[in-house]
Amino acid sequence: MKTPLETYGFQPFFAEQAIQHTGYEVGRVILEHKHLYRILGENGEWLGELSGKSRYEATRREDYPAVGDWVWMTPLPGEQRVIIHDIMKRKSKFSRRAAGSTVEEQIVATNIDRVFLVMALNLDFNIRRLERYLLLAYESGAAPEIVLTKKDLCDDTAARFMEVEAIAPGVPIYTVNSLADDGIESILSTLKPGETIALLGSSGAGKSTLLNSLYGEHKQKTGAARDGDDRGKHTTTHRELIVLPCGALMIDTPGMRELQLWDSSESMHTAFQDIDELAASCRFGDCGHHGEPGCAIQQALEAGTLDDARWNSFLKLQKELAYTERKADAGAARAEKERWKKIHKQLRGGGNR
Repeated sequence: MKTPLETYGFQPFFAEQAIQHTGYEVGRVILEHKHLYRILGENGEWLGELSGKSRYEATRREDYPAVGDWVWMTPLPGEQRVIIHDIMKRKSKFSRRAAGSTVEEQIVATNIDRVFLVMALNLDFNIRRLERYLLLAYESGAAPEIVLTKKDLCDDTAARFMEVEAIAPGVPIYTVNSLADDGIESILSTLKPGETIALLGSSGAGKSTLLNSLYGEHKQKTGAARDGDDRGKHTTTHRELIVLPCGALMIDTPGMRELQLWDSSESMHTAFQDIDELAASCRFGDCGHHGEPGCAIQQALEAGTLDDARWNSFLKLQKELAYTERKADAGAARAEKERWKKIHKQLRGGGNR
């Protein structure tokens, strides 16, 4: 029989860490509102906040808890509240660059086993956007899968399925009509108790409707798509972890209109394996793919075996990653400087006592 913590996805990876701090209780963050957290623990549900020490020492986004995190905590006597002292090492992490001009990480979900990339088959269908999601999913450390929704609104599901298959070889792909539970059983049959799946996609992709169908009842609020462009309204306003009747855990997330890359350079080789393999066949190891003799990339483009749009997307993502890495490195240097300032301040304070 599973313990309450195992029901929430407490795997051996976390159990091995838990014994490091035997004086604390262990819980999992299921909801985040700014710097307040809803946490599931061995003895029920709690409202948590960071300890003053943890808050003072935090210099980057990854220093704060996120939905899916396992934390060490201390309950406050006589209250349904806890103080969070530390975050366990994460098994996986799906991040993107936060929207806006600053280069900062936004953690979408942590400690996930699988990522369901949800995209509608109607007017919001966008292969280039899906490439971005795949790139970030590979980087997260979780296994990506693709769920194509609203197949009842698509005139040629098979053609769009093939388009997706071409950019995601080996990735499981499901086509569903969640409102009619059409195709839902093919997903349910793969879900396992205790595993965590994140639902990711743009507004109106049908994430909450899919979750309701998998849950078997109206668990999440949904909204109709806007007239004219089929884009949905934001019905999910925060990230939340939900335990399904089958025992799997699912993190529903708000729709993302903007998906900027974060620390994904290593995953370019996986997400664009076809281009990587072509580049390895070029005559020269330092080929720039801009007219050099024996360039396998240019030959594939001329023969039509490599799609121009995919190649241009690859180049665009490479430039974006290079820019983000430069800015992120500068930001990391500032954060490290701030961290040492805090350490020196603490040392000076200790020396005066």
